[in-house]
Amino acid sequence: MRLAELSRRSGVPTATIKYYLREGLLPPGHRVTATQAEYDEAHLRRLRLVRALVQVGRVPIASAREVLTALEDDSLDRNSRLGTAVWALPHGPEPTADDPHQEAAHRTVDALLERLGWQNAQEYGAESPAHRMLVTAVSTLARLGYPCGVADLVPYAHAGRQLAVSDLDLIERYESPDEQLEAAVALTVLYEPVLLSLRRMAQAEESNRRYGQEAPQT
Repeated sequence: MRLAELSRRSGVPTATIKYYLREGLLPPGHRVTATQAEYDEAHLRRLRLVRALVQVGRVPIASAREVLTALEDDSLDRNSRLGTAVWALPHGPEPTADDPHQEAAHRTVDALLERLGWQNAQEYGAESPAHRMLVTAVSTLARLGYPCGVADLVPYAHAGRQLAVSDLDLIERYESPDEQLEAAVALTVLYEPVLLSLRRMAQAEESNRRYGQEAPQT
């Protein structure tokens, strides 16, 4: 297909496709003349992955290039490739050195991972952006005086573990590595507002179950 058709089928403007080509996020087309090139289904799949990373996941161009490099590295297994893609996503505030609750939050998170038996998370520790984000969240809870001990966090971890099973089940519906990476990025980002909205609706349901029959205060 020519550039115009690639743009039409992918939904990405031609100017953006040219930018991705210049930045090395998309491999060059097959040159047919000095000024024209043709593209195939592999270009279309890669473009969808780039769109998932950059437009959906808000991943910086340099980080997206790292993800794509990992995709092409035959020495990496599927687990490493998927991990590289998800790690590249924005993960929220980082821990700050001047936070007096940070050290205690680190200990809480480490104790939580030990209790859960999450060996992968323990192995990577603070190298993982998700680990650092959790430390920041626990530190903020502690600073504001809200419950954030290991016992308080365990139910959320169990819910997250079940969600991870559902996530991977969805990703495995796709066959090619490119499609699985695209799905890992897109579904991680796009399902987060789904989770937030369902949690709030569930809270409303549980509140109504517990307190809906109470007489109004006078």
